[in-house]
Amino acid sequence: MRTKRPLAFAAAVLGVTLTLAACGANTGGGDEGGAGDSSAQGEAGPNGKVGVILPETATSARWEGFDKPMLEEALRAEGFDPDVQNAQGDVQKFSTLADGMIAQGVKVLVIASINSEVGSAVATKAKNAGIPTIDYDRLNLGGGSDYYVSFDNVRVGELQGEGLVQALEGKRGAQVIEIEGAPTDNNATLFHEGQRNVLKPLYDDGTLELVQSQPIDDWNNQKGGTTFEQILTSNGGKVDGVVAANDGLAGAIITVLKKNGMGGGAVPVTGQDATPDGLKAILRGDQYMTVFKPIQQEAEATAKLVAALASGDTAAADELAKDTSNDPEGNREVKSVLLEPTLITRDEVKRVIDEGYVKADEVCTGDLQQACTELGIS
Repeated sequence: MRTKRPLAFAAAVLGVTLTLAACGANTGGGDEGGAGDSSAQGEAGPNGKVGVILPETATSARWEGFDKPMLEEALRAEGFDPDVQNAQGDVQKFSTLADGMIAQGVKVLVIASINSEVGSAVATKAKNAGIPTIDYDRLNLGGGSDYYVSFDNVRVGELQGEGLVQALEGKRGAQVIEIEGAPTDNNATLFHEGQRNVLKPLYDDGTLELVQSQPIDDWNNQKGGTTFEQILTSNGGKVDGVVAANDGLAGAIITVLKKNGMGGGAVPVTGQDATPDGLKAILRGDQYMTVFKPIQQEAEATAKLVAALASGDTAAADELAKDTSNDPEGNREVKSVLLEPTLITRDEVKRVIDEGYVKADEVCTGDLQQACTELGIS
């Protein structure tokens, strides 16, 4: 699904110091602003306005807690006036926000779409208006954006598979349930591809046994927990390991496991996003691992790419986007910046906090204060 090269991008290009004071807690703020409500503070940037549309807040706190403030900061650092809005999971609102930004004549439109259909439609409208678009975090299959900035999402899935294998070492024939992300989200497809790169050979030779793999519409955590419980029940209440595509789904699954007397890490569960709740679950032993994606790097890479496209310098844009991602529906290769994710287990939780993505006081509460002390987290 993608071509990958070694990534020196973050060190070579993204030299901006990590400053997260404006981010606050990793919680979604539920931006309800309409198109044209600029999120910039102070005077407009000299290089013009850039539109950014984020997808939702219901299933992940990252979009408002991290992406929004980090994109605003990175775009201002490049001299732009950022207008960052959130569609709140509403396809019509996503399209309406895009129409407003296109009508304003934004220099570049950055889209983290709800699904490929609306993302592709928006990219086509922008292109017809002469506005370059960047697919942010999620590639729109069959779309028209010439550039894509994300993490290596196949590698995210591989890390989840590697984490589960690590946790199940020595348990031949261990039974595994996979609870995946939304089937309409290309990232979920890539996560699954990466998981299978690691796990399928082990399913095939009997080292592990796949009970069932089930995608969850809209990444809905409640539905993920209910679906997992149904699969668990149909399998006689037996499971040895769970692939959960993100920390939200992991949390719902852990609730079901505890309800069935299998909490406390008896059944290792994967995750993704290094959320405070996910990190707390790891410190408690309920969740085995998560995947850390430094969103600051993603925001800064996007801002650099915006600057090149806004000035019409496609050579500079191509120099930044040296990776490629395959769009099978559009039968094309999309120029990409693919950043490197990191596997986080209990001993690596400190890294996420030290780098400022989550505050210690969000994690080191109540029963977890001793664990934080043991790990040097403060």
